[in-house]
Amino acid sequence: MSQFKSEQEAAESGVYIRKIQSFVKREGRLTSGQAKALEQYWPRMGLLHTDGKLDTEYTFGRQAPLVLEIGFGMGKSLVEMAKNEPDKDFIGIEVHRPGVGACLAEAAEHQVTNLRVYEYDAVAVLADCIADASLARVQLFFPDPWHKKKHHKRRIVQAEFVQNLRTKLALGGVFHMATDWENYAQHMLEVMSAAPGFVNQSESGDYVPRPDQRPLTKFEQRGHRLGHGVWDLMFEKVN
Repeated sequence: MSQFKSEQEAAESGVYIRKIQSFVKREGRLTSGQAKALEQYWPRMGLLHTDGKLDTEYTFGRQAPLVLEIGFGMGKSLVEMAKNEPDKDFIGIEVHRPGVGACLAEAAEHQVTNLRVYEYDAVAVLADCIADASLARVQLFFPDPWHKKKHHKRRIVQAEFVQNLRTKLALGGVFHMATDWENYAQHMLEVMSAAPGFVNQSESGDYVPRPDQRPLTKFEQRGHRLGHGVWDLMFEKVN
């Protein structure tokens, strides 16, 4: 495809360039509770990529710092964060439908009102739905590590993704990552340390202790008992 200077040019010429995806769509089977939650709460909490740019003031009925989480899994920690930080508004993105259903059910159970969710590809949502310089924090917790070397190109934390993310963060906004794969932590640190416009919030120039705002998951507690490490990285947008 080298004869095309950009994906846009290729598209205009009727050629489709396959994008490398950082996730595998695992549809899974919905439980009855997840299906009921989707039916009952999606009209209030669900957001559609096809609706384009998100008007957060209209969506949440107020102006507040906006936090976005990419790949929230089953949503338990995201709901807990939204509940613990009622002064902020939260947007979650997840491609796994059972996880979306579980998140909606959890939010309803805890009467969380400052949370909305997308069931779509995060890269597309960021590009098409999130206004520039609008995010106070972006969270990426335990993304797929793609641990085989030949799959490392599928890892979501790459230079191009980080620069696209930078345009969406407000000045002073923070990109917070966490992983239990040391090799991926090193990869994240390498990419972020080389990324223009960011400064590491770690006093030692590498990782930060888990901040109180990120809940300790059952999975993580089990990992601690087994002697597994978890690495948190926090990089602030400075220009």
